[in-house]
Amino acid sequence: MATILSVSGSPSATSRTGRLLRHLDDRLRGHGHDVIPLDVRTLPAEPLLTADFHHPAIVEATALFEQADGVVIGTPVYKAAYSGLLKSLLDLLPQYALTGKTVLPLATGGSTAHVLAIDYALRPVLNSMGAAHIVPGWFTLDKDITVGEDGMVVVAPDTAKALAHATDQFSASLGARVAALAPTG
Repeated sequence: MATILSVSGSPSATSRTGRLLRHLDDRLRGHGHDVIPLDVRTLPAEPLLTADFHHPAIVEATALFEQADGVVIGTPVYKAAYSGLLKSLLDLLPQYALTGKTVLPLATGGSTAHVLAIDYALRPVLNSMGAAHIVPGWFTLDKDITVGEDGMVVVAPDTAKALAHATDQFSASLGARVAALAPTG
């Protein structure tokens, strides 16, 4: 159906944010989408911090955004905003890197005090980057995401239901948009 770039803005290799995204990637694959994961923490730090737009890893990340029909952006919330690591990447992308894209913003955090970070910190940036449609995102409390001994992600039932709804809405919006843009003939 569509190509989705699933971006984790967490600096931690064992983050709940990254694990939650990979869990949701499976749901999106179940909808027939091709999902490409991108963990920003795997990009070299120096080009992110020195704004090296021409570094091969940054060029490759930019190309992933270009080829995607939709983008899932996941971030932990620090100090009522999305991660600085995610900000570093977004700053290196072309101004309108999200033009024509459907975007699903997701955030995780330790307290409901951060629930508005999606709408007041992340959504304006995504909008300024030209996103065609930003579907309603979802904030998940860290305590609602656990990892079993087998490495499987377990999400609290009410949260799982809300995330499934947000993910399914994103998939449906993306599917409708891709179908509308398909050549007729």
